[in-house]
Amino acid sequence: MTNQYQDLKNADVILVMGGNPAENHPIAMKWIMRAKEQRGAKLVVVDPKFTRTASKADLYVPIRSGTDIVFLGGLVKYIIDNNLYFKDYVVNYTDASYLVDPNFKLPDDLDGVFSGYDEKKRAYDKSTWKFQLDENGLPKKDPTLQNPNCVFQLLKKHYSRYTIDTVSKITGAPKDKIEECYKILASTGKPDRVMTECYAMGWTQHTVGAQNIRTMAIIQMLLGNVGMAGGGINALRGESNVQGSTDYGLLFHILTGYNPTPVASDVDLKTYIEKYTPKTKEPKSVNWWSNRPKYIVSYLKAMYGDKATKENDFCYSYLPKRDDGQNCSWLMIFDQMYKGKIKGFFAWGQNPACSGANSNKTRKALAKLEWLVCVNLWDNETASFWRGPGMDPKKIKTEVFMLPCASSVEKEGSITNSGRIAQWRYKAVEPYGKTMPDAEIMNELYWRVKKLYEKEKGAFPEPIINLSWDYGEKDKNGKIKHIDIHKVAKEINGYFTTDIPEHPVDKKSYKKGQQVPSFVLLRDDGSTACGNWLYSGSYTDAGNMMARRGKEDPTGLGLYPNWAWCWPVNRRILYNRASVDPQGNPWDPKRAVIKWDAANKKWVGDVPDGPAPPLAMEGGKLPFIMKPLGVGAIFGAGMADGPFPTHYEPLECPFQENPLYKKHRINPTVKLFDTDADAFVFCDNRYPYVGTTYRVTEHWQTGVMTRHTDWLRELEPQIFAEIDPVLAKEKGIKSGDKVIVSSARGKLWAIAIVTPRLQPMKVLGQTIHIVGLPWHYGWRFPEDGSGGDSANLLTPSIGDPNTMIPESKAFMVNIEKA
Repeated sequence: MTNQYQDLKNADVILVMGGNPAENHPIAMKWIMRAKEQRGAKLVVVDPKFTRTASKADLYVPIRSGTDIVFLGGLVKYIIDNNLYFKDYVVNYTDASYLVDPNFKLPDDLDGVFSGYDEKKRAYDKSTWKFQLDENGLPKKDPTLQNPNCVFQLLKKHYSRYTIDTVSKITGAPKDKIEECYKILASTGKPDRVMTECYAMGWTQHTVGAQNIRTMAIIQMLLGNVGMAGGGINALRGESNVQGSTDYGLLFHILTGYNPTPVASDVDLKTYIEKYTPKTKEPKSVNWWSNRPKYIVSYLKAMYGDKATKENDFCYSYLPKRDDGQNCSWLMIFDQMYKGKIKGFFAWGQNPACSGANSNKTRKALAKLEWLVCVNLWDNETASFWRGPGMDPKKIKTEVFMLPCASSVEKEGSITNSGRIAQWRYKAVEPYGKTMPDAEIMNELYWRVKKLYEKEKGAFPEPIINLSWDYGEKDKNGKIKHIDIHKVAKEINGYFTTDIPEHPVDKKSYKKGQQVPSFVLLRDDGSTACGNWLYSGSYTDAGNMMARRGKEDPTGLGLYPNWAWCWPVNRRILYNRASVDPQGNPWDPKRAVIKWDAANKKWVGDVPDGPAPPLAMEGGKLPFIMKPLGVGAIFGAGMADGPFPTHYEPLECPFQENPLYKKHRINPTVKLFDTDADAFVFCDNRYPYVGTTYRVTEHWQTGVMTRHTDWLRELEPQIFAEIDPVLAKEKGIKSGDKVIVSSARGKLWAIAIVTPRLQPMKVLGQTIHIVGLPWHYGWRFPEDGSGGDSANLLTPSIGDPNTMIPESKAFMVNIEKA
């Protein structure tokens, strides 16, 4: 989230699209309702289903799943055509005025693709996706926004076809509701009105998922809503610590703090730093990622301690490196596993046999492992895959190890919520029986692996043997008895590895072992160690900032700066310097996030996005500090599938062609899998209905925890399939009937719920019906099979080309009475 949950109360308009906070994120809904009740804010919900969130909306607009970019693209056109964009913001704080290479071509010029597309590689040569440069190497600009090659005019041209008529025909949304929606949302393109957007998996789980979010980012920049109180783009995370898990590098392509994982061609630290440290010639850009050398060296010092020296490249060679171009995302891992190329797998706190797309493929892939380790509270469908439906235990050689772990209330530590707030929580009870906290399990594994390497050596033992692992009191053999989680948190914060008589940043002296107060004091010479630069400041010599519970609210905006700790540097609203004009005055004085105190020459309010003075003053800087050019990127050249979002149909859809681009029905850069388990269909009479998946309040993820909670299971005992009354009548199905839902990949039984929450839609002359299923169930528990199985038996293994997140929100199914 760019903002905070409680900041939702500051919005004039709240768009919920791609999420359902009333059921899945009740804390978010609390603040949405506060905005409605206290500010008279308008809540707009755009969703294929009339959700519980929609029941509280001022306007509900139904759309076909997989057509979000069409709907949002129409809004971009509406804003531009009616001059409803916030021009001062757009000209000063975005790249709208920048001139693009004249050889760059839009999909309308090339029938569905941007310039540079290579059909064989299913990828783009981005050589034309760049700006024209002047004699100083800076992008040429047209502040009038009239040059046909400027980003603004290209954006206008790109979405010129997204008329309200076209949007209605493709999405199925009624024209009057589309126009009413656009009018409400576009009303915030002025200083005294602001809109926030809340999304979740309803936007991400598509083959254009990242571009769904990009389209909204463009809209919020056009309207001037980024950096504002009550504004921003706010991802509602599906777990309490998903934000924390990504911050700490649990994705394959990043280390902690979003530093890239090295690949084979990054042969040494110098090569890595040169490759991944952006440069800029823009004098008004902060270009914060220019500090990457400090962060990566401090990370290596935290990893390898005294063993990491300047002479040995700070042990950079110890870091594992992917092959160049190697993708190790979820879908790729299980594809390789299915092909027998992976020997072992740790399923730590997860249940892939139910949670992953195309669950039949996943389960068959697990059968090709030599060993599988499951760390969980309960036995689940993954640990017991070998005795599940369609499996013959006699033919499966996978050895499964179950490691029972402690629950969240049986251990201490921090979690980081969607709003980037790291909050310390305490152990309520001792772990049950012989279960252990995750850190203790890791400690046991590390110790045993280390001893084996010390005894047997192996090809490259140094990264394990020399790992810094000083997290508690050691026994006589040198093994840590119990992990002190506070020591882990302190290492994450960072500390000085040597005495510093006078730090060049703040001119203060620091002693070896002293905690680093903030990441601005990290260095690239080995004098600081820091496990995650973003969290530097979270556990200082002053104490554990994450454990704070101060309720002071000096701005009155609900920022609560003394409640826990928020990365980075306790900043509660990202890009907050975009909330002021170039002179430092708040665009909206009634919702001032920060403002420039001219008398004292400093910012007041939230922690500013950098200490530089306002843009118009000497030494002033642009507000988007993480971008090399310092401005918001409407032209997204870093995307795999195009610098502007464009509509492509889901992999499975009811149509032979993309209604906008006949030659390119689906995203032309998606990875297509080719095993016998990767069947897909489109425009196939066997599977005539659009399927989608979602969550319910009573269950969590694959339901391993909630299915074992009797009263929650009583509330939602088994998988169900929701259908509209018209389809129910056609198929002779009534609520409570047992039905069979099938796709090209598998089938399952469910209990039918006939509901007006879903309605048939008219799309391109066809009547489209939607079948909706929750995915919280699995065959393992209840043990009598009464709960059913995972809806992911139906979903396709296809992913977004930028993130590889599976497309679980739009696929084709059939439904019949059992």
